[in-house]
Amino acid sequence: MTEPRSPAAYLAEYVAETRACLEAPYLREALERIVPLFLAARAEDRTIFFFGNGGSAATASHFVVDIAKGTRPSLKPGPPTERFRCLALNDNVPSVMAWANDTEYARIFAEQLRSLAVPGDLVVAISGSGNSPNVLEAVRAAKELGLTTIGLTGIGGGRLKELVDVPLVVPSNSMQHTEDVHHIVLHYLTAFLRDERPPRPR
Repeated sequence: MTEPRSPAAYLAEYVAETRACLEAPYLREALERIVPLFLAARAEDRTIFFFGNGGSAATASHFVVDIAKGTRPSLKPGPPTERFRCLALNDNVPSVMAWANDTEYARIFAEQLRSLAVPGDLVVAISGSGNSPNVLEAVRAAKELGLTTIGLTGIGGGRLKELVDVPLVVPSNSMQHTEDVHHIVLHYLTAFLRDERPPRPR
């Protein structure tokens, strides 16, 4: 019987696996495509819709807090061109419950997009497996509506990687490492957009 590893040994392995996910070239390639989409959304006053299930829902909500607030040059009131217009569709719990109860769970995000989105808006779909039916259905609706789509996923990317315009597929079969990288992407985008691409003064 194999002896269980010590906390320190397990930590060293966990950190090494996470580091390997961060050093792969896919991350740079995806972010070089994602950053201009975020900048265009801010410049054109477009809405960025985030959504996911479970831990990915929490990541979507975290994205909205950091991108909408953390990228501002000042917390004083300013023009729309200084801010990102963001919304996490999983945060509207009554709407999610109504669509899930009255139709099917797979439609909880797609129907909100059909009510709120306009052509030119941006979608960030988050699914660790890339196979969440409600995330996939929302991306299909987004494409019908003329939205640009980004997918954050891992574990091979599932069907999501083929549906979105810009996939970011973490090269790991671990949900923990996949979600770790998604959070690093969130914090990278917040810091980069705040520090290196602040809005131009009007």
